[in-house]
Amino acid sequence: MSPRLTAASAPLTRSVRVLDEFGAEREIAIPAERALTVFVDKRELVTLMTLGAAPELLVLGYLRNQRLVERCADVDSVTVDWEVGAAAVATRAGIERLEEKTARRVVTTGCGQGTVFGDLMADLDAVRLPPPGQARIRQSTLYGLLDAVRRQESTYKSAGSVHGCALFRGAELLTFVEDVGRHNAIDTIAGWMWLHGVDGSDKCFYTTGRLTSEMVIKSAQMGVPIIVSRSGITQMGHELAQQLGMTLFGRATNRHFICYSGFERFDSEPEPARPGREAD
Repeated sequence: MSPRLTAASAPLTRSVRVLDEFGAEREIAIPAERALTVFVDKRELVTLMTLGAAPELLVLGYLRNQRLVERCADVDSVTVDWEVGAAAVATRAGIERLEEKTARRVVTTGCGQGTVFGDLMADLDAVRLPPPGQARIRQSTLYGLLDAVRRQESTYKSAGSVHGCALFRGAELLTFVEDVGRHNAIDTIAGWMWLHGVDGSDKCFYTTGRLTSEMVIKSAQMGVPIIVSRSGITQMGHELAQQLGMTLFGRATNRHFICYSGFERFDSEPEPARPGREAD
């Protein structure tokens, strides 16, 4: 049974007057960051800073990726009210050991200092990703994915200052989310997958943000074995990807990329070497 959700999407931008380097006053759009305090069964859990594009999915994905709720069906409803800046989650049977699960907090490198409850490494041994023979990506498909992102209308193009994440099947864009932090954007996608029963084994996750341990772990928990980032990677993110057998691409834009790990999932179609430049 799917949870009952409100549809409280908020305006993503607001207009402000600015003064530019030529002394000209004009009006531009900026992202409309707002606080959303999450309550679970009337107990305050966390406050998320968000654009508010899909707050109900953000909350669902947060509960999933923090390993606080095992199944989407365990959530009865998510009610978002922007007048009070709160999301009220009602579960069907409560959350066992909630105090214990939320006692330890790890402040991550996420924009706005994302917080992860519990041990970042907990339950990683239970993650089972598909073998390379069942989940692969061709270089031409990677280019198609990057082109789809480039053509996507976005808040970033109009207002900047946000991160974008997307879920792909091959080069087909399934869903695209932007938020003030990449951790919020991936949680929202996790919520969308959970709500619609979408399996991650044949999917590819894209993010504009760097590939930290948090992003790698969350992708693995979503069952997605291939990640593409416009940015780079941290040492811990790289080590975890190798441990989990994930394929990570970074510095990916236009027809340029670096494959950091999981070469066995990648069907390379090398570009011709350009004069005066060694192949990457």
